[in-house]
Amino acid sequence: MKKHNLISSAIELFYNKASEEDRLSKGMGVFEFERIKYLISLYLKNSSTILDIGGGTGKYSEWLSKLNHNVYLVEPVDKHLKIAQNRSQKLKNKFKVIKGEARNLDFPNNFADLIILHGPLYHLQNAEDRILAINEAKRVLKKNGIILGFSINSTASTLVGLLNGLIYKPTFFDMCKSELKSGIHTPPEDFPWLLAEAFYHKPTILKDEFLQCNFKIDKMFAVEGFIWLDKDYYSNMLNPKRRSVLNDLLMATENDETLLPFSPHMMIAAIK
Repeated sequence: MKKHNLISSAIELFYNKASEEDRLSKGMGVFEFERIKYLISLYLKNSSTILDIGGGTGKYSEWLSKLNHNVYLVEPVDKHLKIAQNRSQKLKNKFKVIKGEARNLDFPNNFADLIILHGPLYHLQNAEDRILAINEAKRVLKKNGIILGFSINSTASTLVGLLNGLIYKPTFFDMCKSELKSGIHTPPEDFPWLLAEAFYHKPTILKDEFLQCNFKIDKMFAVEGFIWLDKDYYSNMLNPKRRSVLNDLLMATENDETLLPFSPHMMIAAIK
């Protein structure tokens, strides 16, 4: 019997080689993890039913479960599911681990108070598939429930390439031009360590996709904002006084949609 893949083989291969488990524990991932927990916490209510769709190895699900929420992690990658299951078993308030993907959720209508869409908006390159995923999340969301959708900015690779000199590598530059023009991200063969095939949003496109699904947009947030452009970002984030300045700047600008393109990731908060 032929195996039915929930995601493309290229995406599965990437995550089987990469360590999503370690990504949020080192470098910029440490600050990303704390920032995203803060952003999610803005929309938490007591003892909510939460779907963490594309929840990876379960780090956010674990955090939410420890806050006494009823959490369901949905994830297509077997490697991640195994790690997430092991993580859940160690908790008093365990989260449920389900193999699945965003376009076909095995939940009834009006089930969840809050839905986190993380990986799905990254990895669905076709607009029709992203709309399908957003509408499917809407179906299982309660009235007045919230979706928090995370996306990668179309400018992300270009900004990184300008800062580290990769922009002068022809294949990398061609990739950047594709992302800026169409949002389509396909890693060149000579950069196998880059994220697998994905879609990188412009802020206006991200907002429009949720509006097409008849959501009310609450706010859009920069995840990293532009503070990561500080030439001594890592050392300054480890200095309490300087970190306070950078965080104040981030908080002052986090909802400024004109500045969103300077942030590698962004979050949209939408209400059913």
